Amino acid sequence: MRTSIATVSLSGTLTEKLTAAARAGFDGVEIFENDLLASPLTPREIRARCADLGLTVDLYQPMRDIEAVPAELFARNLRRARHKFGLMRELGADTVLVCSSVDPEAVDDDALATEHLCELADLAQGFGIRVAYEALAWGRHVSTYDHAWRIVEAAGHPALGTCLDSFHILSRGSDPRGIEDIPGEKIFFLQLADAPLPAMDVLQWSRHHRCFPGQGGFDVAGLVRHVLRTGYAGPLSLEVFNDVFRQAEAAPTAVDARRSLLALQEEVGTAEAKQPPAPLTPAPLTATPVIPAPVVPTGFAFAELVTADAEPLTGLLGALGFARTARHRSKPVDLWQQGEARILVNTGAVVRRDGAQLAAVGLESPDPGGAADRAEALLAPVLPRRRAPEDAPLDAVAAPDGTELFFCGAGRGAGRDARHSDWRADFEDVGQPPAAPGVRRIDHLALTQPWHHFDEAVLFHRSVLGLDAEDSVDVADPYGLQRSRAVSNPDGTVRIALTVGAAPTDDTVHAQHIAFATDDVVAAARRFRDAGAPLLPIPANYYDDLAARYEFADGELETYRELGILYDRDEAGGSLRHCYTRTVGRVFFELLQRDGGHRGYGARNAPVRLAAQHAVRTASALGGG
Repeated sequence: MRTSIATVSLSGTLTEKLTAAARAGFDGVEIFENDLLASPLTPREIRARCADLGLTVDLYQPMRDIEAVPAELFARNLRRARHKFGLMRELGADTVLVCSSVDPEAVDDDALATEHLCELADLAQGFGIRVAYEALAWGRHVSTYDHAWRIVEAAGHPALGTCLDSFHILSRGSDPRGIEDIPGEKIFFLQLADAPLPAMDVLQWSRHHRCFPGQGGFDVAGLVRHVLRTGYAGPLSLEVFNDVFRQAEAAPTAVDARRSLLALQEEVGTAEAKQPPAPLTPAPLTATPVIPAPVVPTGFAFAELVTADAEPLTGLLGALGFARTARHRSKPVDLWQQGEARILVNTGAVVRRDGAQLAAVGLESPDPGGAADRAEALLAPVLPRRRAPEDAPLDAVAAPDGTELFFCGAGRGAGRDARHSDWRADFEDVGQPPAAPGVRRIDHLALTQPWHHFDEAVLFHRSVLGLDAEDSVDVADPYGLQRSRAVSNPDGTVRIALTVGAAPTDDTVHAQHIAFATDDVVAAARRFRDAGAPLLPIPANYYDDLAARYEFADGELETYRELGILYDRDEAGGSLRHCYTRTVGRVFFELLQRDGGHRGYGARNAPVRLAAQHAVRTASALGGG
């Protein structure tokens, strides 16, 4: 289907917004009135600019507080509308959005609302314009889509239809199945937005917290299916009010927006194929790109750390029981391994001023080529790679935070062709065998996201990688809140916790970490300590609280206190025991033991860990070690 985006969804000047939308692949735009008013371009120049970019002007919006008002006020409204319709004709827009009134003088009189909207539609028709009437979720008297449709239906005017907005419908808990009772030709426009599910005033929720489909908690795909069954033939358009998006760069936001619609169309199309045939839209004017099926990663092939000084990192890895087993043939990259956990230490890459960081992740894939093709179809930037002719030709894409994601075969000839050979063939043995596995594998990665890329990162990992997203969690930090949301594959062999800190101007405070799974965290912690490496010290108050909350075997809690091991238990009785190393640069490691099917990440313990890390960081800055 054709895709469109409201200019209010992007940051910058109107010209910048139009350019970003076109480059992201949108077919059209909704021109938000404030963007036009602030533009130095005339409506005719804006129309020409859109045409040059290959964009249609699909909607002009919003026209507010029109209907069911006193006669004198309605006369002024018609005068205002006549002026706007002339402007729209110059702009090249043939549909105007009219929101249900919130004017204090509006009266609860459907017959009067119908009469006024008919007069407005008569006026619009003379200009070749259609009126799309939308129920605002906070409308004074009309706040639901079915109420708005009853008024439109009663009017029976050919230039009057309805606009459906997923936020206004789903935020009120309205049943979208009733949409199927509306003739498709009377749905003049469809606006889409998702949103998290907080408890707040619906107006504030709408104006500040909408997000693109797939980033929130609404069933936007379900609503779209109902709309398509009516025979709706218009575009899928995004209208998102979001404080973060309005402060981020327009270009990447537009790409994220376009990706959300591609993934939404895939979800809707897949679900429809499983159901009995139903009337759908006519052939779209613009073909939707064919998106290869998801190729869900099956494990972590490696995590790559870059650093200018390898000694602090390799010291930690050695204390954890890792051995340096191989070195890349042509690059300054060492492979450290223990069990199935593999860490690459790269001393040849450009490193940020704050030191070591996690720069790349290798994902084991049953079809690396298919995974790369899907990523490219969903607008993930494919990364050029400097490699020697004999190096494995691994495909890599960039995640929103800049982390490089490599699609790796588990062995030679993995996937649809033989070109994705085993990445380990690029490494030469250095004669040191892997250590006896105290650590079995990488359990999960925790990646701190730039504050303006968090929602984008969740959508990226869900749509591009095919991972499932868990509920968002807020974690108390000494200086505010961290928001975290984990994504994983079904069996938990790939888990990534995406986190954003509270301070939007500082994305370097919160470190990244790699969590290693072990069958005996106490033994692993003792080996690490005995190797002379300190674990993160945990305050005694934490263990006093544990003693009040749980019963432990004799000596068990004392062992945890001694080693700095944290403990968590889920509702099903599963338990998590975990401890942390000190931070090097931006990286630290976690040792964890899961028992009884525990699938969490210790969110209850995160505030304690964050405070302990801050205390160590402060002491180090003051020269206390």
